[in-house]
Formats: sequence, structure tokens, C-alpha cells
Amino acid sequence: MNLRQQSLSKPSRKEKHDFNLEQQQEDRKAGPSYTVFSSQKSIFAFCLIFRALNSFLVQTYFNPDEHWQALEVAHHMVFGYGHFTWEWKKGIRSYIHPLIFALLYKIMAFLGLDTPWFMMKAPRLLQSIISSIGDLYLYKLSKITFNNRVAKFALFSQLSNWFMFFCMPRTSSNSLETVLTVAGLYYWISFLGVSKHVSSVSRRKALFISALACAIRPTSAIIWIYVGICDLLGIRRKYKFLFLEVLPIGILVFALTCLLDWWMYGSWTFVAINFLKFNFFSSGGDYYGTHVWHWYFTQGFPVMIFTFLPYTLFGILKSNEWRLSGLLAWVLGLYSKLGHKEFRFVLPVLPLALIFSGYSLAELSQSMHFRPRKWRFLCMRFPSRMQLSILFLIATNVPMALYMSLVHQRGSEDVMYYLSKEAKDGKIKSILFLMPCHSTPYYSSLHHNLPMRFLDCSPSGIKGVLDESDQFMINPTGFVSEMFRHISLPSHIVLFDSQERDLQEILSLFSFVEEKRFFHAHFKVDRDLQGSIAVYALNASG
Repeated sequence: MNLRQQSLSKPSRKEKHDFNLEQQQEDRKAGPSYTVFSSQKSIFAFCLIFRALNSFLVQTYFNPDEHWQALEVAHHMVFGYGHFTWEWKKGIRSYIHPLIFALLYKIMAFLGLDTPWFMMKAPRLLQSIISSIGDLYLYKLSKITFNNRVAKFALFSQLSNWFMFFCMPRTSSNSLETVLTVAGLYYWISFLGVSKHVSSVSRRKALFISALACAIRPTSAIIWIYVGICDLLGIRRKYKFLFLEVLPIGILVFALTCLLDWWMYGSWTFVAINFLKFNFFSSGGDYYGTHVWHWYFTQGFPVMIFTFLPYTLFGILKSNEWRLSGLLAWVLGLYSKLGHKEFRFVLPVLPLALIFSGYSLAELSQSMHFRPRKWRFLCMRFPSRMQLSILFLIATNVPMALYMSLVHQRGSEDVMYYLSKEAKDGKIKSILFLMPCHSTPYYSSLHHNLPMRFLDCSPSGIKGVLDESDQFMINPTGFVSEMFRHISLPSHIVLFDSQERDLQEILSLFSFVEEKRFFHAHFKVDRDLQGSIAVYALNASG
């Protein structure tokens, strides 16, 4: 059942009339009201400021793709050096997403702003602008799906959820995919419920945005297949719609993507086909670990939505808006079929869950307004359920957001900022990262064309063959002893303290001394506790 025209509760006409009169009287007394929700421009301005602050508060490392699949490639496109991971050699990544940051780097280079601080902060600031657009479209999507009251609380849920705060300013393709998903759904639902002229415009926008999302991350097709199947039956002139709109727009985006990738790869490369072949048909992603089938339902998504979970479940059951809740279940269900699972894979449907949380909060808010008059004065003396809920959600999510954004795994970012400043001053000649592969950013943060080496972890395609990263983790001393026989010694070595203990003797033997140490984490994630990151420098006099 569609609830766009239906209110969240059913107070009597007299209660509604009395409430509206009281509200009007209070508004007259208060004078003009200038709130965040006075217009969409003010909402966007607030979200823009909030996400900009958000981007500066995110100072930790989360997933390698943020740097290695976006910024590293963009850095190579503009400055001529940067590392391409094995995905780019196999042609399963498109240049569309890195192109955004390549344009940013080009502007920074032209203005002379490619300094260590700007190289670290500017990409996330740009992503925060994109994320604020997603926040605005979440408000608009909630408004046309339910009403203005729900939209306000949905936006609150989006901005206060710890995982959205932690993840959205990051430069991974999943963050952009999330924004495109919300914007596309808004235009699609607008197409289903407005006038013919606006409908055609909204429809084409929705189709273009969905095609773009699929070009950036082919797995977005999971979302849009569901949307298409649900609504195609209700569309008049289906064949005209398919052959005169869906196919032309899809072919246009696909052709532009192929041209860009052909230009950058130097040969015809069909990224979507290669991506699906590797991740779905050959289960290549399982190389990086697998989870039980129910992980998204029992661990992954509950951690992401955190204390908003009961409000989301209540909103789903109470609202009867089965289209969006069905999409949520569809995505979690299909991704559960894959062996390799990550939080970020299902990030695009987290805003949908938070819309239902906003519905629950709006329900509590409206039930508070329509209490019997004789109880209203007494209730004003005590916090309402809605107020207690808001306090509870803020008290649980804000500390989590700040800790994960400012503290947990920050050493990876701090060490690269330090190395970039040292390299700029000419104090570093070469760097060896003796740590699990992709544990830090790389050239996009260092921004100096120095010889660097990290432990490779590319899939070999042969079962039982360990990559360099695994060999090092199993036997750090033996691996490094053998490595030092075949390479020139670097001027600096970066490693975690968990392996540092095993390598103390060999580091001393080759005249490496500790130069700097950075805090990294209080607890482990998926390996031994990596509490700090140490930088060792070669003592030439030793």
C-alpha cells in the first residue's frame, strides 16, 4: 500500500483542528520561522556544511579500494605515476570513477595546491559534496514516498547513523553508487506518481542515473532489475518504453563507458562483462575470504544500521511500503549468495532502511502531538518517547562515529602523511612496506615518485599457492631474510608492531633504527592486533 497521501496516525478531526489552531497561534507569536527545512536550498546547504565537517573528521583507514581503486588510478592519470592493482590488468574496473578525482587533481596541480595536506583532504572534501547531494535526495525520496514529517526524521537518521558518517565521505565507488541509487529511486518514484510531462523527464533521469550506477559498479544492476520488474507490469506501452527509452539510454551510457575505457586501456575492454565473469561466474572474490550465507542478516547489516535497527523494523511493518522494504530484502538476499562479503557492498540500501527509521520516529512524533488535552500539560513535564528515542540514537551513534572516524585504524593515514612530508624535504630515497598488502594509501598520498614496494597479494589462479603477503604473515623472519638477499636495501621500512617483534633482530643486523611510531588501533579487525605502525630508517653510518 502506498502511503504518500496517508498520514501516520488517525487522530480525530476535532483533535486535528485543535492542534492546527494551536500551532498557528504559536507560529504567529513566534514570528517568521527560518529553519533548516524551510526550503530544499537550505536543506542542501545544511547537508553540505555537515558533510564537509564530516570529511575533515574522517581520519582513519577503512577499505583499500578507497585509495587503490580510485585515487591511485586518478593520480597516475594526472601525474604519470601510481600503482595499478591486478584488477586493472584484468580489465574489471572502469575509469569513470577515477576520472572524477583526476579532474580534481588536475585543478589542484594547476593551482599549485598539490601539497601533502591538500592531497590527503581534498578528495574526501569533494566526495562530501557528492554525499550531500545524496542526503538531499534521501529527503526528497522520503517526502514523495511518505510525507514531509517522515522526510525530516529520515534525514536525521541518515546524518546521525554512525556508518553513514564513517563511510560516505570516503572515496570508494560504493559511496558514489549509494548517492546514485537514492537519486535514481527518487526520479523513478516521481515518474510513477506525477503528471505526464514531469513523468517523462523523471523517467529519463532515472534511467540515465541507473545506467551510470551500473557502469561504475555493475552490481548495481541487482537493485535496478528489482525496480524494473516490480514496476514494468504497470507501465503502459511496455515495448515502446523498453525499446525507445531503456535500450537507447543504456546503450548510450554503455558506449560512452566503453569509449573511455578503450582510450585509457588502449584496447577494447568490456569492464561489466569482465567484472561479472570474475566475481559471479568464477567466484574470484572468494580469494579474499568468505563468510557464512546469513552474515549480512545476522552481523553485517545490523552493525551498519546499529541502534536504528528496531526503528527500521517497526517502520517496515507499520508503513506497509513493501516496494522499498522488498528492495532491501532482495539486495541482502542476493548478496548473501556470494561467498565474499563486505559491509560496503550493501551500503546503497542502508539509506532505504534509514527511511523506515524516519517513519518510526515520525510516528512517535505525531502520536505525541495528538494526546488528549487533559494529559498534554502533564506529558510536557516528562520527555516523550520520541525525545527519548532521539537522545538514545544520538548517544549511541555519535561516539561510535567519532571513534571509528578519528581513532580506529588511523595509523595507516598518519604514516603516509608523515612520509609525504619527509619525501618532500628529500629525506626519503625508497620505501618498503612489510605489512599485509594495501594496508596504507600509496602514491596518491605520498605524491612523490620514489621507488616503493609492498607485498603483492594478486590472485594467482592456482590453489594452494601463497602470495607474498601470506608468506610474510606466516614466516616474517624467513621471508624478509630471503627478500634482503635479492633487493637493494630501502632507506625506510614501514611495518606493524605485531610483525616488528619478529623482525627486531634482522632489522638491527641490517642497521635499521626506529624513526617514528604511530598509533593504529586498540583492537584487531581480522588479524593479530596491529596496535601501532613503526617507521624504520637505514642508518648509513651503521
